Amino acid sequence: MAFLPLKFRPGINKDQTNYAGEGGWFDCDKIRFRSGYPQKIGGWIKSTPNTFLGVCRQLFNWVTTFQDNLLAVGTHRKVYIEVGGAFYDITPYQQTFSSPATDNCIETTSGSNVITVNIIGHGAVTSAFVNISGVVGPVGGVPADELNGNYEVTVISDSIFTFQVVTSATSTVAAGGGTAIEVAVEIAPGNPFTILGYGWGTGAWGRLGWGLGSNQPVFLQQRDWWYNNFDNDLVMNVRNGAIYYWERGVLTDPTNALNTRAVTLASLATANGYDPDAVPVLAMQTLVSQNDKHLLAFGAVPFGSTDPEEFDPMLVRWADQDNPTQWTPTPTNSAGFLRVSRGNRIVRALPTRQEILVWTDSNLYTLQFLGTTDVFSLQEYADNISIISPRAVISASNVTYWMGKDKFYAYTGRIETLPCTLMEYVFQNINLNQADQIISGTNEEWNEVWWFYPSAESNWNDRYVIYNYLEQIWYFGTLSRTAWLDVPTRNFPIAVSTGSAGIVGTLFNHEDGVDDDDGAMDSFIQSNDFDLGEGDKLMLSRRLLPDVSFAGSTPPEGTAPSVDFVVRSRNFPGSGFGPESIGAVSTTTCNVCSFTQQVFLRTRGRQLSVRVESGALGTKWQLGVPRLDVREDGLR
Repeated sequence: MAFLPLKFRPGINKDQTNYAGEGGWFDCDKIRFRSGYPQKIGGWIKSTPNTFLGVCRQLFNWVTTFQDNLLAVGTHRKVYIEVGGAFYDITPYQQTFSSPATDNCIETTSGSNVITVNIIGHGAVTSAFVNISGVVGPVGGVPADELNGNYEVTVISDSIFTFQVVTSATSTVAAGGGTAIEVAVEIAPGNPFTILGYGWGTGAWGRLGWGLGSNQPVFLQQRDWWYNNFDNDLVMNVRNGAIYYWERGVLTDPTNALNTRAVTLASLATANGYDPDAVPVLAMQTLVSQNDKHLLAFGAVPFGSTDPEEFDPMLVRWADQDNPTQWTPTPTNSAGFLRVSRGNRIVRALPTRQEILVWTDSNLYTLQFLGTTDVFSLQEYADNISIISPRAVISASNVTYWMGKDKFYAYTGRIETLPCTLMEYVFQNINLNQADQIISGTNEEWNEVWWFYPSAESNWNDRYVIYNYLEQIWYFGTLSRTAWLDVPTRNFPIAVSTGSAGIVGTLFNHEDGVDDDDGAMDSFIQSNDFDLGEGDKLMLSRRLLPDVSFAGSTPPEGTAPSVDFVVRSRNFPGSGFGPESIGAVSTTTCNVCSFTQQVFLRTRGRQLSVRVESGALGTKWQLGVPRLDVREDGLR
């Protein structure tokens, strides 16, 4: 009789065969490693019971000098600021109508809850939201408090749109609501995910469109937002869209600011006495260089033009220092521009401690503030590299990590390829048509970088892969998240889950508790096969001495936390596990709790593997070094 310690190499390796990977872990879900030993990851709960509309692709947190802890939430339908669990709608308006254009513009039809609005040239599109106020009611029996509000509309014509209310009208009214009505049309919603389309009608013609002909596929990109704070305020833009600005201001009551919509940066430039036409009408990404207080646009319409068709995806422009509304270069300010020379488009810009890293689709540049008349300098750092999506890059512990199209990279002052034991697993099963969805984030408490991505058969992020940069190991799992943020100004990492319909989003606090918000969390880890000697001997296993910690578990009253040990045997690496598989011998499952000293089993085979799994509510576990009682049982 001999006890075999079940101690395996930390990390998961799926890029090797069973024989080559002997002594390691092969498969897992919702686990991590701490000091080399596997344990279940932390759970998540809703950070607020409130939800928001749309698929969120961007979270941004900042704390103002008034000690407001603000979280910007950008979806394909709306822009919100979350404070204290409440979501405040700051979605910009594209057009506002008032008297006389809106006088008695409300129509009702007896027996119907569909409201018709008549405004010539309203500019709305179907699925856009319109904010209506000032209606004096009831109109046709529909109360005024139902007519005044924020509604998703259906466009009938360029002068008519409709929306639904709760109360059906009791009479038909052709024109009602009074002469104090104000109708504000929000900017058009974007795509919840990248859509493959065909034909001339799939987008605008020209540089920003496709121009490919009716039988060529095109990709209509998902709606992405970029956020930065400028002091207490928020500057933001839609990717390849307009730049907007939300002012926190100096109001003693922050609710007043939170009930104020963001405005175009061009309109703010006009209010401040600057040329609104100098503000880029389109930008791929905006970014505030915090050390020198310049607002930059990466990918922009050139200075002197307001024509979207002249958008230059390789152009970098910036506003005057500490003045985000002044974009006209003069001898007395620091506004300016330069152009990236290599590549086809700028994919992402990311500020680091001493520089701004700029990725094109084929090169990496560094942008540095000079403090001279040139203001910024741009240097090429590396060529022939890739980045799979704009949000697939993140910095942790002064190192920048990103996912390329076929490998992972790290920038430490020089570019390195990250050795990865999951390369084939990740890159051979990924939906590249939805690569824009791929996001990255840090989990600083656990020294981890996470990437969420869509598997080959999914149109939504449904998997994650983690790099533990302290232990330099990899692990992975299944989880649907569209945005992730871990900052010291929030108690927990924040993530967003959006249903498959892409209608309603939920904020979650991760590493909070031990369960899935909806119930118990399933987790497991499975080893590679192992054998005795050169693999020419059969093993007989009869007893298991478990070594599991359940510290931190919160099981329901009257229950004890537990895990299942599954010991599987087979005679050849090509055969399946379990008695139902050809070449298999047995599969034995043993339930283990904190008081279990030993469990008896009987399994026989030339190769064994061990799987530890749990699916019980309130269970947290960490595996140590169990012992398996095995003896030699003949030759094979």
